[in-house]
Amino acid sequence: MAQDQRQAQDAVAQDSDAENAAGGRGWHGDSEGHARAGRKGGTAVSRNREHMAQIGSKGGKTVSSNREHMAQIGSRGGKARGKKQNSAEQNSSDKNS
Repeated sequence: MAQDQRQAQDAVAQDSDAENAAGGRGWHGDSEGHARAGRKGGTAVSRNREHMAQIGSKGGKTVSSNREHMAQIGSRGGKARGKKQNSAEQNSSDKNS
């Protein structure tokens, strides 16, 4: 009986391979279909808030352990903040003039 099931599975697999090779129901070359499937899967996964929090936490720990990367981020943030402060100071001095 187990051998019969195995043969049936093999036959289904061969039929599936033949369909895909002949342009059947496979995903080959269907970038729109891939995109839809990815969005559908992403939507389902993102509903699990605990799972998403774990992913974010893991990513944050990994990134923050790279001291050089964190220094670059901090440097860029400081430069951007300096520009905003300088711009705000200039605007207030223009209004006072």
